[in-house]
Amino acid sequence: MLASLWSDMLELSRIEWVASLLALAYVILVARQKVVGWLFGIISCALWAYASLVFYKLYLDALLQVFYVAMGFWGWFSWQKDKTLNRSLSIKTLPLSQHTAIIVAGILLSLLFGYFFAAFTPAAATYPDAFTTVFAVAATLMQVKKVLENWIYWIVIDACYVWLYGSRGALLFMVLMLIYAIIATFAWIKWKASCHKNRFKQL
Repeated sequence: MLASLWSDMLELSRIEWVASLLALAYVILVARQKVVGWLFGIISCALWAYASLVFYKLYLDALLQVFYVAMGFWGWFSWQKDKTLNRSLSIKTLPLSQHTAIIVAGILLSLLFGYFFAAFTPAAATYPDAFTTVFAVAATLMQVKKVLENWIYWIVIDACYVWLYGSRGALLFMVLMLIYAIIATFAWIKWKASCHKNRFKQL
């Protein structure tokens, strides 16, 4: 596998290399609650959309990257607005009932989109692609709003992406998703500590 990974890394296009490095910078910066992280994410996702569509035929993932670009602008605007107004967007949590609703709706939508793309397009790995796409949308929305649990969703999503990209031969992206999962774990710990600290200040 290491030999194959090294070979694939040498064959990667500049687009994939730049997308991967910028994506890594994005996750690290957003985990540290840095506004500039969204700019890295916007550029990375635009390049990643092209790679997913043209190189790997992952249609839903390509659409997801386009969504990320839009969410990147929203996140950048929201976080920058709070920074300009000299205020901090507080980290919040969602009740279990809301997470249950998100998970049930996400599974149903995953089955629906997976079936549609399997039946009517030449897309690959439609059901796993649909699952990661649907839940990544939910996690991104939570991330923009600084919902603590977004990182738990990302840990699961990134673990699924490790398998998905590995099955398509996108080994560098597979390794990147593994790194993402590790960063997401540390980000969850950091955001949780920050959330508890803010609550303590309010008491």
